[in-house]
Amino acid sequence: MFTRIIENKVQEKLRSGKAIVVVGARQVGKTTLLKGILKEMDYLFLDGDDPTTRNLLSSPNTEEIRTLLGDNKNVFLDEAQRIPGIGLTLKIITDQFKDVQLFISGSSSFDLGNELNEPLTGRKWEYELFPIAWEEYEKKIGFLKSEQQLTNRLLYGFYPDVINNQGNEKETLKNLVNSYLYRDILAFSDIRKPEVLEKLLQALALQMGSEVNYNELSQLVGVNKITIQKYIEILEQGYIVFRLNSFSRNLRNEIKKSRKIYFYDNGVRNMIIGDFNPLDLRLDKGALWENFLVSERRKQNIYKDTFAKMYFWRTKQQQEVDFLEEKNGVILGYEFKWETKGKKMKLPQTFVETYNAKSFVIDTNNFRSFVKI
Repeated sequence: MFTRIIENKVQEKLRSGKAIVVVGARQVGKTTLLKGILKEMDYLFLDGDDPTTRNLLSSPNTEEIRTLLGDNKNVFLDEAQRIPGIGLTLKIITDQFKDVQLFISGSSSFDLGNELNEPLTGRKWEYELFPIAWEEYEKKIGFLKSEQQLTNRLLYGFYPDVINNQGNEKETLKNLVNSYLYRDILAFSDIRKPEVLEKLLQALALQMGSEVNYNELSQLVGVNKITIQKYIEILEQGYIVFRLNSFSRNLRNEIKKSRKIYFYDNGVRNMIIGDFNPLDLRLDKGALWENFLVSERRKQNIYKDTFAKMYFWRTKQQQEVDFLEEKNGVILGYEFKWETKGKKMKLPQTFVETYNAKSFVIDTNNFRSFVKI
């Protein structure tokens, strides 16, 4: 069992009079996290996957809820997105049963967010949970073993089941992708063309870390640009991919409206394209390294409330900065290299001087300072 970075933050909010909500993709460890926090307490467990639970919680009145809760002071509702109208039920519990601490998990923000945001406004603490972070991984298995496992993690990613099933990573990822990526997203969104989703995911996986053009994607996939945008938003809300927008402030030749798409997990991306060849034989080694670094940095910024804004930078003359952060008026620029091989790397002087930016080159020798902040 991995100790999660957000565990202490959740612990601090117990008995605050608000529900505790943990959202994220399936199988990232939400249930394990909350059960770990509850292990020393008596609690009522309600499974949103169970049809009886769904019927009981869909639209109960206050007295029916009182009967269901009994004397329990801690209530854990798992897979809350499965239950129609669950937000109003949870609002009744937080308003009418002040001595009950609610714990809620949900597998998809695109559904759970819509159900909960309005009814539970001001009544919840919400946290996002992602696949295991490098910091959590290294803390669990130690510095030396994590160093030895770096290439495996670039290939197979950080889902707990994948890490815990060494030797069966591909099968585990196949089950995860088939059950979550396609079945869950299709069930909880209004995507009507699963074949389009599959084509789009493959296109995004092949362009991972590169700038994506919605017009080009629409031609490649065979649907209009609006549908592409909509499907990408659903994939973002489902914790499959996230966008990095271009940064521009001063220079006329900066690329102002562009975006890169990254995957939250390298293993999921590699399963989508069906490629688990060793790192040394791959043409996309640099893209895998960049995706790992950017996704880990995103986990850290969200978990630790840094309020840093993340971008990339490029000019029409192809000057480029792989990744930059803006925080408290300070701009940090990063170049990512798997190996520098003694070469002295530096960021474009135009960028550094224009934004008075601090610049860094991140490789396998110093990446821990970037993924553990």
